[in-house]
Amino acid sequence: MIRTPDKKIILEDGQEYYGYSFGANSEKILEIVFNTSMVGYQEILSDPSYTDQAVVMTYPLIGNYGMAKDDYETPTPTIGALVVREYNDEPSNFRAENTLGEIMRKYGIVGISGVDTRKLNRSIRDFGSRKVLITSAETPLKEGLEKLKAYQPPKDAVQRVSCREPWNVCGDSVKFHVVAIDCGIKHNILRSLIGRGCWVTVVPWNTSAEEIKAFDPDGVFISNGPGDPTDVPETVETIKELIGSCPIFGICLGHQIISLAYGAKTYKLKFGHRGGNHPVKDLETGKIEITSQNHSYAVDEQSLSTTPLTVTHRNLLDGTVEGIKCERDKVFSVQYHPESFPGPQDSAHLFDRFIKLMEGGKENA
Repeated sequence: MIRTPDKKIILEDGQEYYGYSFGANSEKILEIVFNTSMVGYQEILSDPSYTDQAVVMTYPLIGNYGMAKDDYETPTPTIGALVVREYNDEPSNFRAENTLGEIMRKYGIVGISGVDTRKLNRSIRDFGSRKVLITSAETPLKEGLEKLKAYQPPKDAVQRVSCREPWNVCGDSVKFHVVAIDCGIKHNILRSLIGRGCWVTVVPWNTSAEEIKAFDPDGVFISNGPGDPTDVPETVETIKELIGSCPIFGICLGHQIISLAYGAKTYKLKFGHRGGNHPVKDLETGKIEITSQNHSYAVDEQSLSTTPLTVTHRNLLDGTVEGIKCERDKVFSVQYHPESFPGPQDSAHLFDRFIKLMEGGKENA
């Protein structure tokens, strides 16, 4: 039986892509982006950094291994939508407890399958990320374009995904106390810290420097998260006041926040970096690491010249800044995700670097 498309995507330039609904059957306006990962759709679905975004998967088959309880990056997914070529609602995996569609319906995540994702991804690559309306196939184009024109993207994404109160997590062996500022933190970041002997106190995005110092941490970590880093001036100010008090490590949004705290600038990329196949060169060792990434913004390298920060890593695809440090202040950060799972493990050693900085702080105390 031939199915009739019941869902469509309308782009700001008038392009329309028709498909079939799965997950939540609702209408949404989101930012459309693409992800080049071949595996890990569950981790993508549950990564808070995708809040308010419609993610187009370049890999054609999605849903085939279902959803497993141990693979979530956050307990409550906040991604806007998934756009796929082929959706499989009958997963084959002994660990699967739900289908992808079931979880998407539970959390109000829109899905559309049967889309020509190769053409759509080329459009995003050529013309950039932009607003998109996912709606009924019956919605008139003119009406859809009017909705897109009137829509203003929210600027409170970090506030919505961050925790509300401090909470603690640790393993069997505890050597260091880390305060992690939650801008949308992934669970595998916490696992990476706990596995290295850290007791982690996770605090909300707008926690003050005074409150953090009161925990007497050995180090401070700033997490990944969604949106524009200039939308969280409170977090930037907190880092300004914490610089020099203890080692500081940032990932993704945390990397951008550290740069802003030192007086550098950030800018929005044309279509961002998303996927597990980005080559990054460590400028200090000369080694090239394959990295997992998920971000729309980058640090402006020219603006770093007026700060004490130095560039430590560079993206070999477009030359953007992928890592910075201030040796004097024991501060460093990377734009990519060294904790990626599933994904390349080339950069996991950066957590060991953070541990060594905290060890040095204890020795000098």
